[in-house]
Order: sequence, then C-alpha cells, then structure tokens
Amino acid sequence: MAMEKEEQTIAKESKPCADEKGMVLEPPKTAPTPKTAPTPSWFTPKRLLFIFCVINLINYLDRGAIASNGVNGSQRTCNKSGSCTPGTGIQGQFNLSNFEDGVISSAFMVGLLVASPIFATLAKSVNPFRLIGVGLSVWTIGVIGSAASWSFWSITIARMLVGVGEASFISLAAPFIDDRAPAAQKTAWLGIFYMCIPTGYAIGYIYGGLVGDHFNWRYAFCGEAILMFPFVVLGFIMKPLTLKGFAPAESKKALTQVETAASEDTEVEIGNGGAASTKEDFGDKKKYKPAKVKGAIKSSNQFVRFMKDMKVLLLDKVYVTNVLGYVAYNFVIGAYSYWGPKAGKNIYNMSNADMIFGGITVVCGILGTITGGFVLDFMTNTIPNAFKLLSMTTFIGAAFCFGAFCFKSMYLFLAFFAVGEFLVFATQGPVNFVCLHCVNPSLRPLSMAMCTVATHLFGDVPSSPLVGVLQDHIHNWRETALILTSILFPAAGIWFIGVFLKSVDRFNEESEHEVNRTPLLESKTAERKESSAQS
Repeated sequence: MAMEKEEQTIAKESKPCADEKGMVLEPPKTAPTPKTAPTPSWFTPKRLLFIFCVINLINYLDRGAIASNGVNGSQRTCNKSGSCTPGTGIQGQFNLSNFEDGVISSAFMVGLLVASPIFATLAKSVNPFRLIGVGLSVWTIGVIGSAASWSFWSITIARMLVGVGEASFISLAAPFIDDRAPAAQKTAWLGIFYMCIPTGYAIGYIYGGLVGDHFNWRYAFCGEAILMFPFVVLGFIMKPLTLKGFAPAESKKALTQVETAASEDTEVEIGNGGAASTKEDFGDKKKYKPAKVKGAIKSSNQFVRFMKDMKVLLLDKVYVTNVLGYVAYNFVIGAYSYWGPKAGKNIYNMSNADMIFGGITVVCGILGTITGGFVLDFMTNTIPNAFKLLSMTTFIGAAFCFGAFCFKSMYLFLAFFAVGEFLVFATQGPVNFVCLHCVNPSLRPLSMAMCTVATHLFGDVPSSPLVGVLQDHIHNWRETALILTSILFPAAGIWFIGVFLKSVDRFNEESEHEVNRTPLLESKTAERKESSAQS
C-alpha cells in the first residue's frame, strides 16, 4: 500500500498542472547550462607544442634574416679616386644611414610593445586561439609589406606590423603550452618552446645570407610569408582551443549579458517620492540607445578591467621581483647579442667573430634552455625552486662570463664564456614558469605581455646604445665588457630575494570569469523577477 501511494504521488507530480480555467500549464523550463568547448582530438598536447615551436622558430628566423648581411646589406662606398661600390640589401637599395638601418631592425619592437597588452586584454572577450590566428595574419601582411616596400618609411611601417602580429603569439602561446604540458614536465616544455629563440636567430642568419646573396633580399620575406601561411589558415579553420581561466566560446554571450545587466543596473533614476528605479522601467528608451554609446560603455568596461588587472600584477611581489631580475638579465643579453662580436674582435683579434659568437650562442642557447627546464622539473617545479635555480645559475654563469673577459688567451676566453652562456640561458624555462604560475590563470596572457614589454623597454632596447656611450667614454672594450657583465650579479641577487617571498602557485585557482559568470546572471534575473512580483 505504501508503495502504491508513493507511485501515485510521483505520477501526480509528473503530470502537467492546470489553472482555474482548466488550461494546462507547462512546467517551467530551466535554461541549459553552457557546456565547455571540447578540445579537438587532433590537437594532442605534443602536436600543439610542435606547432607553436615551429611558429616561434619562424618568428625569430625573421629577426635573424633582417639582421643578416644578405638581407640587411651594406651602404654604398666610394674611395678617394672617385670610384664607388654600390650598396647591397635593404641599406644599399634605400641608401640608408646606419641610424635609419638601426630603426628598421628595431621597428617591430614598437608594434610589439603597443599590441602585447591589447591582445592580452582582448583574450578575456575573444577566444585566445582565434587571437593568435588574427595576429599571425597581421604578421604575414607585415612580411609581405616588407618584401614590397619602396622606401624607408614603407618598410618601417611594415616592420611595425610584424611586431603587432608577433604580440598575440608571445602573449598567448606560453599559457596554452603550460595548460597542456604534463604536470611533471611543464618547465621542460616551456624550455623547448623558448629554445626556438636562439635556433631561429641562427637559421635566420643563414637563410637571409643564402637568399639575399643568390637571389634578392625581397625573396627572403616572401619565403617567410609562405612558411607562416599554413599556420594562419590553421588558426581559423580548426576549432578554437579553450585557455584555462577563460570562458569557452559558448558562454561568451552569457558574459555579454552579465556586463549589459551590470551597466543597466548602475544607471538609476529618481522617481516619484524619491524612490530609485532601474532603467528597465524605461524599456522604450533603451531600444533607441545609440550604438556609439554602447561601444563606449564596452570600451570603458574593458579599460577598467585592464587597470584592475594591472593593479593586481603591480602589487604582486613575486611577479614584480621576477620581472625586475629578468629586466637586468635582458639588459646584458641584449648588449651581448649586439656588441659581443665587435668586442671579441677588438679584444682577441678574432678574424671571424660573427661566426664564433653566433655558434656559441646557438649551441649554448639550445642546450642551456632545455637543461634549465628539465632541472627545475627534476627539483619539482615550484616557484621557490624556480627562484633558487634562477639565482644560482645566473650567479655562477655571471662569474664564468666575467672571468672569461679577464683572460688574455682567446681559447680560455671561449671556454669560460661558453660555460657562462650555457648557465645563463638555463633561466629561460624557470623565469617564464614563475610568470605563468604566480598569477591567476585569467591573468597569464597579461602577465606574459607586460613581462615582454618591461624586459624590452628597460632591458635590451636601451642597453645597446648605453653600452656604446660607455665605450665612447672609456675607449676600452675589455673594461666595457666587464662592466656590462657585472650587471648579471644584481639580477641574480634580485631573483635570490624571490626565494624568501611568500609565493602561491595559482595555476589551479579558478578564474572570476569561470566562477562568477553564471551566478551573476542568475542573481540579476532573480532580482528583477522579485521586483516585478512586488509591483
């Protein structure tokens, strides 16, 4: 009997209800919960790492190519008798001064520094994988523009576009790799990714020299565009990947509704009797709200969000300490890459200083970067261990590099300098691991972007001219190299401070967008239903 009564009760509850007039009322339908976008099966983690490594390699191949003698070329020269040798490459064809030539080689930095924080902020409202596709499209347009340039200003603008395109990839690729790397190999995977920087430079020198000498410097840029084009297409035709800390594509509309509801609820008007009423009471007016006003509100919301995120980064002691050490480190490495061959030629009378320094940088860069990543994973990849490895390898590497410039023998110099560069390059994996794991997942693109901006703006960009001023003042390349190398010791000291800071690995923390998005929308709907019921 008890079971029969229970079955009858369930049957009654399952039947549709009827109102007083006998009309059947359908049960209220619940809004479907947005599902997480499934990761495409084709994109295995190793395939993604391989694709991003190839893209990174092409990026830095471009930097090496434009600096090569085959592409960059030389000025037109004339002797005392009046006979002239025509210039070659970009510098010779556009008759550029050394200053103008230097502007072209660093013009991409302008686009990179401006666009990096913009792409990082857009990642909160646009799928990050699609942003990479857009960025690579701009990059391809930039290198095609470089090949088709007709003057100094045209190629300068084209190089700026290359920097804009590269900004999206630099800001977003590392978080994608960090998401999909095995937990015990995260730093090793980052090390493999950043190993492509010295490798790309080296291949770019060779590629630019061969193409420029045997064909024409313009073909070098055309070849780069062809190499990048398949990845541009891939960025748009493949299902976009979801980045940890960001909503999947299906829930973007929910975010828009939340932001709209929040902006509407903040706009109140005073009605009769001094009671506040929302703009929902004026529905007819809202229909005719100008599109420009809506766009301004959206832009304002994004700017406010960006400023809040920047405040979080600047107040994070671990992040600031990591970036400050990286700025000092990049100050030295940037000057090494520009002045190293010239210093070696003057100090040790090297006949092929370019090849020697280039070879040491490539070999030590590849081995050091990979080794640093694997060592941190072996130690257990935590933020304190990353700071220990950063400070230790930088200090010992600085000692070897400093000692190298003290030797009068070129062979002892090369041996000590190679060991020093191997240790110094071991920082690439750990320093980026800290940038990615000391912040909330939704802040990782901005964290990488602002780290890139800071290290270029205060590191390698000003170091080369400042070292040149120092050399003009003291006229001694050995002393100049020793003073420059000594800056690595403060970098090691800054990172050593990080060992004692209270740090939390925030990789597994949930983002505000993941936690608050749906409840906020539901709460707004509930409040409005309640207010309408009361009225």
